[in-house]
Amino acid sequence: MATFTYIARETATGNKLRGEIQSDTESNAAKMLIGKGLAPLEISQQKAGGKSGISSRKGRVPAKARVIFSRQLSTMISAGLPLVQSLSTVHDQTNNGPLKAIIAQVINDIEGGSTLADAMGKYPKVFDDVYISLIAAGEASGTMDVSLDRLAVQQEKDAEIISSIRGALLYPMIVLVVLMAVVIFMMVTVLPQVQSLYSSIPGTKLPLLTTIMISLSHFLVHFWWLLIILIVAAVVLIGRWAKTAGGVLTLDKLKMKLPAVGPLFMKLYMTRFTRVGSTLVSSGVPILKMLETSSRAVGNIHVERSIARAASEVQTGKALSEALQNDPNFLSLVPNMIHIGEQSGTLDTMLGKVADYYEKELDGQIKSISTTIEPILMVVVGIVALIIVAAVLLPIYSLAGKNVIH
Repeated sequence: MATFTYIARETATGNKLRGEIQSDTESNAAKMLIGKGLAPLEISQQKAGGKSGISSRKGRVPAKARVIFSRQLSTMISAGLPLVQSLSTVHDQTNNGPLKAIIAQVINDIEGGSTLADAMGKYPKVFDDVYISLIAAGEASGTMDVSLDRLAVQQEKDAEIISSIRGALLYPMIVLVVLMAVVIFMMVTVLPQVQSLYSSIPGTKLPLLTTIMISLSHFLVHFWWLLIILIVAAVVLIGRWAKTAGGVLTLDKLKMKLPAVGPLFMKLYMTRFTRVGSTLVSSGVPILKMLETSSRAVGNIHVERSIARAASEVQTGKALSEALQNDPNFLSLVPNMIHIGEQSGTLDTMLGKVADYYEKELDGQIKSISTTIEPILMVVVGIVALIIVAAVLLPIYSLAGKNVIH
């Protein structure tokens, strides 16, 4: 059997789809597509070791589309429909093009004998480790609908946290952009006129502040291209450094230690770990597999290493709460609540309660930061405006003092 990539059009809706199909010949692949209600537009055999064009797409399937997909599939399966029929129904109701193509390929793989977890595992940029682990656990336990519903809840929680953080940062970013635009406008248009005005008055010595601002204005007017090159070069170099091992270690450590945002990031990491852990444990995923999967979902290399160290200690027989106790990369509430869960046999419930607690803490802290930033930005705007106005008016007062202006 060979793998063929295809572009086809749905005969019912006219939508274009991309995907892969297993067949012995190209003609048989076309017949299979026609049998699925698709009109083949292009079919080509995938080279050995090649990757699906769908799987290489990045950022094309939003979180909201995955949540809707998970909930719809959970509803279909809980209603007693077979898996392939459930996927086909969800496929017809999906509006996101790339996700629609992926679902079509997943259906094709399942019909070829693959499990749902393996079929989805071909698209790691759409279905991450947490998603695949829960699907595999649902298939093994026969509770696919429950696993999918838990996935939807977990994804919604993640999306809410990210949305809150972005919302808190939106206003400051807008203010800073407007402030920079106003400063550049003043430096490029107003200050050169001030320079030409005072240079026409003989014997005038400009104040230091005005001289500095005019020098900056001269640089912006005549060497703006150099400034752009420096900014672009800095962004590229910092971006490359941030992807290196040393850059990741340094940036992740800064996120945890910076005075203002450090506590915020710590609570975010604890929320991710406990939420994912609760979802996995409640679905029957073994504790070591849960630790392995949740460590990759946290998003910080130092916390990930702490979880890996704890997993190695758990493997030797130590309790998870004991392995995480006194770890500097974990807030003390986490091991304490895990200890209660281990003693009572309700680890998933305790992890869920910790996640809920830190989510509320995050929400309150984000609102507090947003409220605090506004007056700080107003002060910054006032200081910048004062500096520019002072640079313009100081020479006037200086000349008035010397009776130059009558």
